[in-house]
Amino acid sequence: MGKLLRLELLNFKSYKGHQIIHFGDDSYFTSIIGPNGSGKSNSMDAISFVLGIKSSHLRSAHLRDLIYRGRKLRSPDAADDGGTQTQRDDPKSAWVMAVYIDDDDVEHRWKRTITAQGASEYRINDRPVTAAQYNEALEKQNILIRARNFLVFQGDVEAIASQKPEDLTRLIEQISGSLDYKAEYERLQVEQEKAADLSSFNLNRRRGINAEIKQYQEQKKEAEQYQAKMQERDEAIVTHILWKLFHFQQTMEKNKTEIEKHQHELKEFRRSHHDSTENLKEAKAKQAKANKAVLKQEGRIREKEKELEEMETSLVPINEKNNISDSHMKKCSSRITEIKRDQDTQTATVKSLEKELGVVKKAQAQFLEAQQKAAKETGIALSEADLAQYNKLKEQVNTKIASQQIEIDNLSREQKTDVETVNSLNSKVESTEWQLSKLKTEVGGLKKRREEAEATVTQITKEIDDKTKRYNTVTSDRTRNAQKHEELEGKLKECLGKLLEADDGRRQSEREIKVKETINTLKRIFPGVKGRISELCKPKLKKFSEAVSTVLGRHFDAVVVDNEKTAKDCIEYLREQRMGQATFLPLETIQVKALNSNLKGMHRGMRMAIDTIEFDSSVERAMLYVCGNAVVCDDLQVAKYICYDKELEVKAVTVDGTVIHKGGLMTGGRVGNGSGRRWEDQDVESLRHTRDKLMAQISALPKNRRSAEQETLDGELTGLKERKKYHEDDIKHVERTLTAKEKEILHLQQTLAELKPKLTDASASLESINTKLTELQKVVSEEEDEIFRPFCSRLGFPNIKIYEQQQGSLQQEVQQRKLEFATQIRKIESQLVFETGRLKQTKERIETLKKLADRDRAMLKELDAQKQEIQKAIDNIKKELDVMKKDLERRRADLEKQATKVAEAKREVAKRFGDMEETNRTIAALESGIERNAAGRYNILRRCKLEEIQITLTEDSAPIDDLPIKDTFQEEPFQPHPEAMEVDEEGEEGEGVAGSPFGKAAMRDYGIKVDFDELSEELREDGSEKVEEELLDKIKTLSSELDRMAPNMKAIERLEGVESRLTETDKEFEESRQAAKTAKEKFQAVREKRFGLFKKAFKHIKDEIGKVYKELTKSSVFPQGGIAYLDLEDSEEPVSGGIKYHAIPPGKRFRDMDLLSGGEKTMAALALLFAIHSFQPSPFFVLDEVDAALDNANVQKIANYIRKHSGPGMQFIVISLKAGLFQQSDALVGIYRDQTECSSRSLTLDLRQYDQQEKAQE
Repeated sequence: MGKLLRLELLNFKSYKGHQIIHFGDDSYFTSIIGPNGSGKSNSMDAISFVLGIKSSHLRSAHLRDLIYRGRKLRSPDAADDGGTQTQRDDPKSAWVMAVYIDDDDVEHRWKRTITAQGASEYRINDRPVTAAQYNEALEKQNILIRARNFLVFQGDVEAIASQKPEDLTRLIEQISGSLDYKAEYERLQVEQEKAADLSSFNLNRRRGINAEIKQYQEQKKEAEQYQAKMQERDEAIVTHILWKLFHFQQTMEKNKTEIEKHQHELKEFRRSHHDSTENLKEAKAKQAKANKAVLKQEGRIREKEKELEEMETSLVPINEKNNISDSHMKKCSSRITEIKRDQDTQTATVKSLEKELGVVKKAQAQFLEAQQKAAKETGIALSEADLAQYNKLKEQVNTKIASQQIEIDNLSREQKTDVETVNSLNSKVESTEWQLSKLKTEVGGLKKRREEAEATVTQITKEIDDKTKRYNTVTSDRTRNAQKHEELEGKLKECLGKLLEADDGRRQSEREIKVKETINTLKRIFPGVKGRISELCKPKLKKFSEAVSTVLGRHFDAVVVDNEKTAKDCIEYLREQRMGQATFLPLETIQVKALNSNLKGMHRGMRMAIDTIEFDSSVERAMLYVCGNAVVCDDLQVAKYICYDKELEVKAVTVDGTVIHKGGLMTGGRVGNGSGRRWEDQDVESLRHTRDKLMAQISALPKNRRSAEQETLDGELTGLKERKKYHEDDIKHVERTLTAKEKEILHLQQTLAELKPKLTDASASLESINTKLTELQKVVSEEEDEIFRPFCSRLGFPNIKIYEQQQGSLQQEVQQRKLEFATQIRKIESQLVFETGRLKQTKERIETLKKLADRDRAMLKELDAQKQEIQKAIDNIKKELDVMKKDLERRRADLEKQATKVAEAKREVAKRFGDMEETNRTIAALESGIERNAAGRYNILRRCKLEEIQITLTEDSAPIDDLPIKDTFQEEPFQPHPEAMEVDEEGEEGEGVAGSPFGKAAMRDYGIKVDFDELSEELREDGSEKVEEELLDKIKTLSSELDRMAPNMKAIERLEGVESRLTETDKEFEESRQAAKTAKEKFQAVREKRFGLFKKAFKHIKDEIGKVYKELTKSSVFPQGGIAYLDLEDSEEPVSGGIKYHAIPPGKRFRDMDLLSGGEKTMAALALLFAIHSFQPSPFFVLDEVDAALDNANVQKIANYIRKHSGPGMQFIVISLKAGLFQQSDALVGIYRDQTECSSRSLTLDLRQYDQQEKAQE
């Protein structure tokens, strides 16, 4: 691919006149730099403009806004006139030309001009072209203007990463070129749907006409077959009747024999059942005893486990105290080691000072000895006569200057005293200043130590707060569990108390269970069974229980069903299974009288009975039927008011069960467990369910014991508090030490403030004495010179002073050196005293820390002893637990053994009971079979008489007309006791057919004997239901065919008109089908092109995005880099849905793109841009300050990436202010502002030459 060589501009934005921006001859990584406002972004606008980008994307509303505008100039004429008119000398047009060289080294010049009219003109190699031709030429070089795959504007980077999924889909459509097919795709899709709808409409029309023709043809055949089918159906009915009558008679005879056989077996089964029941009772008693022993042993084990838990819990604070004491001892040992190092240093300092003091004293002695020896060697020796004369003259001088000499001696003594005072004060000031400096250093160290301790206390306090919060959370959870456990225990206790109050709280009678099982069986077999009235309703208030049960009366146990057929089926089933009798209320046929609305609100102590119960709306008719207009009153007075005073004929019932009937008869209320107990029975069942639920909830709750986490937190909190206390004590000790040190510093400062004035005064006094002494010595010297002049002349000395000076200078030097030695000795001794005191304090601190360490060591021994004692107790408890658990296992094994025996006994009882039930059911079924077959025989004969069906009878048979029609087999309604549903237990010993409700009337044959000669031998032998189904199916099929074969005489005439319409419809359908096929093929072709282009681009970008992002984000810390990927929202219709872009920076968890930081968004956006650019890469890529939100590390990664991928076929032009980016480029284009010309200018610098120079130097 080619390369952008340079950019030529004329009067474009901030570039005045003709400007040329070179991008480097062989540079593929060029950076544009410059200060803000210099025109960097305008250079990018120039590239965008010349490559066809609209002016709205170039920070301007119109093309004229892109023409250079200079400064306003004052008009010369206006200046002469003194006016303020100005004029502008702005150009009227502008152009930008990009010079590009392709792979064949052919140079292309793309030029775009803004005319004076504000329009655009395009030129390629100075040849005018249209905008379309211009764009086509750019696209040949893979520069896509609509997709803008060659540039990224300033500020667009984060927007690219955060754009909506639909916008990202559109961007990839632009890149792939699939967007060009969008309009055609949508148009063909609409055409395809319209063509498909038209074809479907014509197809349905044709199907309708064909169905109409077929119907008319079938109607013609039906008329011919109608008579034949009727004859065939009548014969099938007769055959079916004969077959049923034959098998009814045969079944009744067979059942009689079977009943007698099973009644003998039943007696033996009952005897075996009684024996098995006794064995079961004995096994249950043994099981209860074993279970009680197991529960008792488990209670003992739980107590031991609780004791063990308490013992183990008591170890936690001991272990923590042990750790704290051990930590304190280690800290004391560490502190002793540190202080010993200070002691060694101080000891060395004291020894050094003592050694230094000895050296100084030795040097002083050596100096005095050397001075005495030197005086002897260098002094002038006088003769005895001269010496005598010198002494005589000296006496004369002393006599003459006696008063002056006395004054001189006095002043000399004062001078010596003041010298000593000044030296002493000076030594004290120096020592005090040194001590003050030392103390300030120690105070600084103590303050630093206090700050560190306070920081440690703050950290420990924060940890304590965190641990306390966690401990409180765990404790609150445990407290909540305890409260929940206590609450559930209370509810369970209350529930158990209610169950104990009920007479049958723990078990129900076998009779009630049997009734419930019967109703449940009916519900399971017959879906139309709703249930008993007592189960379907419930008093709204408990006080209404007795009254409602009285209102319901004989209907209390009535069974509600949906229709009469279901009721008959249930009665038939109860007979067959000998499960007793019941009253059934069919919702479909019961007659419900309208309620008397005048009764409502008549008295505040009265309400309608229907209003005192709750029930489902589906059984409302049954409730209205059983309640009627009955009312419930609060007391007897209200009932009397309603029935007697108001003279209303209603059934009034009080809450205690007293009844006033419609006729005025009064019945007293009931006491004890009446029918109202039925709801209490339901409440008891609910209480049992609640008890089981509460026990399950209590079992599911965690044990109310301290968890390991809570114990750990408790121990950690104790340790942290001990540490905090230790550091707080340390802070207090440091503060006390600081206070003492600061007081000492203040004292030294006060002492220093007192010593310095004294030193000044002493120095001034010494200076005054020196002055007086000098004046007196001058007078004395003159007198001495006068007296010693002959003596000096003879000995050759100018004056006596010269002689004395030779002898006195040595003495003066000796005195000076003595003074220095004395000062140094005093200073060393002062330091030695201070260091000796400090060493003593250090030794005392070491002794204190040793005492603390000994105390902690003793504490450790005491804690170890306690721990061993507790551990020994724990071991003993564990041994006891092991013994108790083994005993528990033995008891459980015994319990399991007893449970096995109970289970075996139960199985034996159930087996014997099952045998009895099975035999009873068999006998009942046989008796019911006899009754059912007799009734069936009668019904068939009755049907033959009523429907005049001709069947063959024997010669000795009575005529069928003698069969009585009124002798039906309807049961007399059964009225059960209102308190319970009676189960029919009659016939347990077996009374045969004579004990059945039908009696002898059901078995009568009325002398009618049927001749079965016409019945085939095959039908006589096979009495299965399958044969009956086949016979009935045949009749049903023939009847159905007859119903469908009603002849239509106009079918032939209508057939011809329908056939003519079919021809026209076929033609229209074929045309619409062909059109739909063509539209579908066109749509599929465009769809495949569009989806193919899109998927190709998406697959490439999806494969590249992860690699690019990983390369951009990897580092030495995260060598694998980050993760980035694209997801299609709709894989079937990818262009209809969006594309989600996810980026996970290194070391971060998954988050939405909006939650990433600015730098992370920029890196993600650049990865997406580079991945998209790699699909159809333009020859150059222009980036405007994409690194604005990046730190130096990420800028370096971007620079490395661009550096790595730049080269032939890939040119990067980057506008940047970050040195980390532009210093990696091959060439720099500097943009600066020429203030004189008010124009932007450029300067290009090739950086590779410097790299070559560095390599050459290396």
